[in-house]
Amino acid sequence: MQFACEQCGASVDFAGVSSAACPYCASPSVVERAPAPGRALPSFVLAFTSDEARARTTLGTFLGRRRWFSDGAIARAQVSGLRGVYVPAYLYSAVARTTYSASIGEHYEETEETTSTDASGKTTTSTRTVTRTEHCPLAGLHVGYVTDVVVSGSAGLGDDELQRVEPFDLRQLRRHAPAIISGWIAEDFARDQAACLARSRTEAMDSIGTRLRRFMPGDNHSDLTWSTRLEWEGMEPILVPMWIAAARYHEDKPPLRVVINGQTGAVHGEIPISWLRVVLAVLLLVGLGAAIYVLTRHGR
Repeated sequence: MQFACEQCGASVDFAGVSSAACPYCASPSVVERAPAPGRALPSFVLAFTSDEARARTTLGTFLGRRRWFSDGAIARAQVSGLRGVYVPAYLYSAVARTTYSASIGEHYEETEETTSTDASGKTTTSTRTVTRTEHCPLAGLHVGYVTDVVVSGSAGLGDDELQRVEPFDLRQLRRHAPAIISGWIAEDFARDQAACLARSRTEAMDSIGTRLRRFMPGDNHSDLTWSTRLEWEGMEPILVPMWIAAARYHEDKPPLRVVINGQTGAVHGEIPISWLRVVLAVLLLVGLGAAIYVLTRHGR
């Protein structure tokens, strides 16, 4: 059965699930709707490898962790729901053809002799080993595959949150089948595929820069520049497993959303800052500085 959240806009399928509260914002304002026409359909699925008990343990540890400036109420937060959700995403792949140039540094050692004369006129000769660097230009073509870029296709979970709990073990991808996601919540693809493609290309370019730096020979390098052309691009719609919880820590504030990778257990949540604690810490530092200044003045 297809539903849409009137608060955050996520469109989800609650097939085989009794509860119909939105897994992303815990809103009960969920209404039935017809499937959106023209939406992407998943080709592959990454199945859950962690169960709810493990996810609850991870969530409890995360919420109970003490942080200097976090709102102390987080440790006493009431979790209104922990749900396993298959989140829509796109798996981007491409061949990256990159021309590059750089200055490569090679270290070598030389032995130096130094001569010194003391006050009595005695001359002493000593040797030492010094390390020098020879630089030479390097240019070439680097061709590689980009196969591990995952971008969110979800209306409820953005790329930033998804990246915080990556990576996924993409070796475990399985061809999509209704039996795999039966009994779980699955969100429909909502983000524009062209926007997801642009985001994927940006992430691919960032990864190519990292690869090139690792690829450079020699002991060091500088002035690295490159130009990349992406070829044989592919965008596979997939579903990735996420545990999502809404933790209520103040009645007058929206709940804290915590997301957990359903494969690895990596966890993320934007812990709210207690500005009262920040102000108290600043006042304490100012007072400590003033006390040190007074003691220093009286000690003179």
